[in-house]
Amino acid sequence: MSLRKLLVDVHTHVYLPRYASVLRSRSNVPRILTRNTPSGWKEDRLLILDDEPTGGRPVGPQYWDREEKLKFMDRHGIDISVVSCANPWLDFLPFSEALILAQHLNADLESYCASGPLVASSAELKRLYGFGLLPLVPGAPADSLSEAVTRLAIEHPHIRGVIIGTRGTGLGLDDSALEPLWAALAETGLVVFLHPHYGVGSQAWGTRDNGHVLPLALGFPFETTTAIARLILAGVLDRHPNLRILLAHSGGALPQLSSRLASCVEHDPVVAGRLAHDVRWYIGRLWFDAVAYGAAELDFVSETIGRAGGYGTDILPSGERGRKLGASRMLFGTDHPFFPPLGETEKWPSVVENLEAIEEVERWSEEDKAGVRARNALTLFGLGSS
Repeated sequence: MSLRKLLVDVHTHVYLPRYASVLRSRSNVPRILTRNTPSGWKEDRLLILDDEPTGGRPVGPQYWDREEKLKFMDRHGIDISVVSCANPWLDFLPFSEALILAQHLNADLESYCASGPLVASSAELKRLYGFGLLPLVPGAPADSLSEAVTRLAIEHPHIRGVIIGTRGTGLGLDDSALEPLWAALAETGLVVFLHPHYGVGSQAWGTRDNGHVLPLALGFPFETTTAIARLILAGVLDRHPNLRILLAHSGGALPQLSSRLASCVEHDPVVAGRLAHDVRWYIGRLWFDAVAYGAAELDFVSETIGRAGGYGTDILPSGERGRKLGASRMLFGTDHPFFPPLGETEKWPSVVENLEAIEEVERWSEEDKAGVRARNALTLFGLGSS
């Protein structure tokens, strides 16, 4: 198979066995608990938030077994997965414990990837690569975080980035204490996968029982939107121009609200004076997964990204050129092992719907679509000849 025909999944999670063991040992959220079902058999349930609806979600081997991950990939024609530990990462631990556990989990993830199979069409490409973990928790010293980044980049060649949440060491990602972290990430070239966990708070959803629908569909994307907007407004992307950030869930609401954000910045001289560019310009510096489930959404996001680089200049890219530029910053993802099909033999809707969405963007060329399916990821993560 030509590398141009590969399918690369950049948004796919795992709870490594060591991490699952930690969750099993806990008596409060986040935790994995075992309970009896009405039928009399035992099941494992994962609870990751205090107000988790319906007692969490059932979990099984697909959450931690590498063979199950590979079976899923084979079933859906996925050649390469860039695997990340799913939330809540290490947020619930004190720094001393988080530091040690991060080191162990990164070593586990390196082994998970390095000892896995090769892509059938390549003598060099592995089927599995990873996003590592940092001890990014309250009390973490800045020098320890930058040292952890350097160590990760040197010691674990199959780990090509880090996954981080939005709280940093407690004050958010725009906390000035995190400057050494951003500098280290920019210097090493590790990709930052910015992923939500906390949403926007249960008070936003009212008292009607809507299960997990509103927190996941709206809360997670709004959390991402706020976090990346704060990073932009703090000037982090100006100070660290080589920083590479991949946003989960197609950037949340950032593309839709980018011009409104720009207008508000323009009318606030204190904020505007911090930035070297129109706030929309920074959107063209980011990468976005294509986990949006719809062609119209992908088309809109790609055009918004593509036009971004022209703000602050006299000429905006044409619509066609803008979409092409935007499509080059978007990458296929599945969010496995979450949102499984209801039947044993069904393909996962998160795979089918996101692939269909890519295929149905009418204004994307076949080259654009091939880029979103694989080439953009190969380029971003430095995997083979793209």
